[in-house]
Amino acid sequence: MGEVKWDLIGQHNVHNAPPAIAAAHHADVSLSKACEALGTFRNVKRRLELRGVVNDVSVYDDFAHHPTAIAATIEALRQKVGQQKIIAVVEPRSNTMRMGIHKNTLASALKGADVVVFYQPEALNWSLVQVAKSLQNALIFYQTEALIQHVVASAGSNDHILIMSNGSFENIHDRLLTALA
Repeated sequence: MGEVKWDLIGQHNVHNAPPAIAAAHHADVSLSKACEALGTFRNVKRRLELRGVVNDVSVYDDFAHHPTAIAATIEALRQKVGQQKIIAVVEPRSNTMRMGIHKNTLASALKGADVVVFYQPEALNWSLVQVAKSLQNALIFYQTEALIQHVVASAGSNDHILIMSNGSFENIHDRLLTALA
């Protein structure tokens, strides 16, 4: 009845497509037109948004604010990049993260990343140490500049840096892109 061709990645986007097509069809849009229109949809800002590529290192921004979103984002990026290295940089900033509500499920959500780099903000009501210990390749930083220096030093050609925070994270995206140059 129709085919959707788009640049979006991730199973979560695939799951969102049929309800969008059904809603358009309910508003008297033909299924083929709804599929064609969906193919022109550009993802919203801060949802696995490619912020830039410098020296073959890609930097993404994602508004991942809980483990379910984190796991879906990493899974989507993994499907796109295959075995290339994913460096997940996590700032647990949402209210539920700061209160520790997700601390027991955070590590399992991050297992799809090759490297996990945590930023431990002062406002966090718990320590990331136990979460980091349960992952094979995780580090914790208490200063953004030190975190940036480490990520830049460890990133190589065809690597993917995935910044996950629901805030501005001290402009880390632009600072990383500048440091990578």
